[in-house]
Amino acid sequence: MNIHNKEFIHYEFIADPGQNPLRVDRFILNFIEFATRNKIQNAIKNGNVKVNGLEVKSNYKVKAYDQVTISYSYPKVENEIVPQDIPLNIIYDDDHLLIVNKPAGMVVHPGYGNYDGTLVNALAYHFKNLPNQGDISRPGLVHRIDKNTSGLLVIAKTEFAMLDLAKKFSDRNLNRKYYALVWGDVKDDSGTIIGNIGRSLKNRKIMTVFPEGEYGKSAISHYKVLERFGYTTLVECKLETGRTHQIRAHFKFIGHPLFNDAEYGGDKILKGTTFNKYKQFVDNCFKICSRQALHAISLGFNHPFSKEELYFESHLPKDMKDLINKWRDYSKHKLSIL
Repeated sequence: MNIHNKEFIHYEFIADPGQNPLRVDRFILNFIEFATRNKIQNAIKNGNVKVNGLEVKSNYKVKAYDQVTISYSYPKVENEIVPQDIPLNIIYDDDHLLIVNKPAGMVVHPGYGNYDGTLVNALAYHFKNLPNQGDISRPGLVHRIDKNTSGLLVIAKTEFAMLDLAKKFSDRNLNRKYYALVWGDVKDDSGTIIGNIGRSLKNRKIMTVFPEGEYGKSAISHYKVLERFGYTTLVECKLETGRTHQIRAHFKFIGHPLFNDAEYGGDKILKGTTFNKYKQFVDNCFKICSRQALHAISLGFNHPFSKEELYFESHLPKDMKDLINKWRDYSKHKLSIL
């Protein structure tokens, strides 16, 4: 939970029942996006971090059910949100919310190195006075998907809708499905991946699975195999939680990185033969879909105002459709290709 005033954001977190003892600075790093350890250390030194109402030092170990609060200064705003006339693929729109089908390559909101050309810049142009819950850089946003992931996003148009949708995400009362092409032949036709996800201790740009629960936030991904292509597998993923890079990190963890996912090692030939023709085939596949093969294909929830059950689907984008067809043809005619 976070509460805003003019100078600080006040965060409050409750440690999960299974939380293993973890330094308070590391614990907080899991929850505040773009936080730095240096800034958290300064907050601790200034008495702005409390556990169960008492000020603590950085070496305090957070335990199950601990209540952690931090007053965290706002990040500097490099640029105001500039409305930009960027076309949006809107598949639903009413007085309370809209559903956008985001293309791969579009950043959702401004951040370090991306101050324009984002979905938020487009929203600021097409819609006025979207709610922001105190964060002017994210008007209307209830959730997000990665820059190079395509698919459906719900945008709130009123404060009521934003609060209701945020609660739905928090309570897991939404139905979200993704299609992903992953490396390797996934053994089981269906399954569940469980493992805490937190920022990598070696590379802060990516996430890592901590299966023992000693770090990160709990994460649960369900999957179902849709089609097998020998060296790759098309899967449908249903998220029970919504952690940063959840599908990408979870499938990397079980040995099946997403196809062409550069940050998680999927941009190399991980399965297959050593024949030159096969290498050429995979290189062509990388060119067809030059990003991680992941698409948010459906989104379902009850409308915040009318309570009507809503369900939306989007077609696979051309790059993923062509990629899947390429692997499908390869699996059928493997001998003739090689």
